Amino acid sequence: MITSIHTLIYSDDANATRAFFRDVLGWKYVREDWDNDWLIFKSGPSELGVHPTHSVWEGEAYDHPRQHSIALMCDDIDATVDELRSKGAQFRTTIEQREYGRITMMIVPGADDIQLYQPSHKVAYDL
Repeated sequence: MITSIHTLIYSDDANATRAFFRDVLGWKYVREDWDNDWLIFKSGPSELGVHPTHSVWEGEAYDHPRQHSIALMCDDIDATVDELRSKGAQFRTTIEQREYGRITMMIVPGADDIQLYQPSHKVAYDL
């Protein structure tokens, strides 16, 4: 069902934050083919990606507030959603294709939604 937890840190200085996890904490990582500075870290049975708060990709500017985000990863999102629904879970969205995988938003009682996704990117949780 759930294979790991993927957490994100949006950073005002993504390279410095990545260097901290790489050099200070000594976490293993994978690099994305399209950007050697884009590291995805192994954090136990989970991953940690560091996203910049301000960036430009293919000429388009992206701005995100500094924040933390939690996403649960799975190998088969259709089967996982079915299994979780059978246990009473509710989902705010249908399963959608994104550039990084297939996703849906799971309603968490008393808290913000958590993304559930089947990644299409390299994964670091099994390094």
